[in-house]
Amino acid sequence: MPELPEVETTRRGIAPFVTGHVVERVVLRRKDLRWPIPRAISTQLPGQRVNAVARRAKYLLLHTTAGSALLHLGMSGSLRVVDPALAPGQHDHYDFVLDSGRALRFNDPRRFGCLLWQAPGEVHPLLQNLGPEPLNDDFDGDWLWHTSHGRSASVKSFLMDQSIVVGVGNIYASEVLFAAGVHPKRAAGAVSRTRYARIATEIRRILDRAISRGGTTLRDFIAPDGAPGYFEQELMVYDRSSQPCRICGTSIRSVVIGQRMAYWCPRCQH
Repeated sequence: MPELPEVETTRRGIAPFVTGHVVERVVLRRKDLRWPIPRAISTQLPGQRVNAVARRAKYLLLHTTAGSALLHLGMSGSLRVVDPALAPGQHDHYDFVLDSGRALRFNDPRRFGCLLWQAPGEVHPLLQNLGPEPLNDDFDGDWLWHTSHGRSASVKSFLMDQSIVVGVGNIYASEVLFAAGVHPKRAAGAVSRTRYARIATEIRRILDRAISRGGTTLRDFIAPDGAPGYFEQELMVYDRSSQPCRICGTSIRSVVIGQRMAYWCPRCQH
């Protein structure tokens, strides 16, 4: 599933082509994706100028005066700017046709993505209980340390809890904990304030680096320009079970934590 860097890469890729342009019409080739597509997408969005393309967690929002289109890429979705005359493929589910003569087209073979609507002045229920953005100033190690008090769940599961901090998915949680030298199975409440400060620093550094590299290509993710992300080439532990640690040479181990695979170096992480 695309994680925060992939979604941010998509936002940055489409924003110059969408911001400031009017959505002249919406072409829906099906009535639902993961959930039914609300009627407001067809009745409220056409004729509106896109004031901004924003990201909240792994969701994209196209803000207009009438409300906001709320998009999620799901497991295999991608957005591309295309000529609207280009014949749609089998999994091209909707187009936003713009006054520029281009269209924003959504492709999703598995249909786990979504297209929803957020009314003006409201926060969609999917966004209401989310934690801070990891790249914003209101996120730091103190926030993690205070929030972790009394928690017996693993620190890896803690970091992946979207009510704690958004966008640190499975890939980046493993990478962050390796960089911070913290074992993924350690109880969240047993991690010191100092180590949470380092974890927060590594979250920012690794996510910034992944964004600059276009995200991590694992299975389906492709950026809006059709290019894959390249951060996969820099992964230190994720999906490297039994391979030597790039730092000390010890064999990387893996285990299921919270129904997701975790990877770590038994020598570098404690």
